Amino acid sequence: MFDAKIRPLIDPVLNAQGARLAALGVTANQITLLGLALGLLSAALIACGAVGWALLPLLASRLADGLDGAVARAGRPSDFGGYLDIVCDFVFYGAVPLAFVALAPAANGLAGAFLLCSFYANGASFLGYAVLAEKREMKTRARGVKTLYFTGGLLEGAETIGFFVLLCCLPGSFVPLAYAFGTLCFLTALSRVLLAAKVFGD
Repeated sequence: MFDAKIRPLIDPVLNAQGARLAALGVTANQITLLGLALGLLSAALIACGAVGWALLPLLASRLADGLDGAVARAGRPSDFGGYLDIVCDFVFYGAVPLAFVALAPAANGLAGAFLLCSFYANGASFLGYAVLAEKREMKTRARGVKTLYFTGGLLEGAETIGFFVLLCCLPGSFVPLAYAFGTLCFLTALSRVLLAAKVFGD
């Protein structure tokens, strides 16, 4: 919901830093994999009970997720780079809820499963829409220059990062927060399906 509004504010800073990194020989794929490693470190810290400490690598991983595209734009963007980026994003998004389940399986298990199912539904609606948009040669730059077609929605990247930060700050409230966010994810997926029916239902 907020991604399109945030991009014009953060893109100039990210592009400037991305150009500097590219000039040093750093590649976008290296930044992407670093971001994944930091995200998985954050998940490992959560699972081990160091939830507060997990915030630092979590936020650093999302900074890397923004920088990889800026580095690619300063150098040579590639389809594989965009593919690797979305795969790493989905692994990260799944690892954090899984970590909270590992932290307290009995208390968090069902809510964590509900949350992961909602991510699965939302991700499927997003990727399916992107495939059909590519087939019809649709273009958008509302959320920056992307390899895939990014549709808007109630919940997007900014909201998910904010949710993960909230979970780290309030780990004892994982269950109600997971059910609330998961419900909003399902609503986002439903809205995207309805949009697809309108745009592609010919």
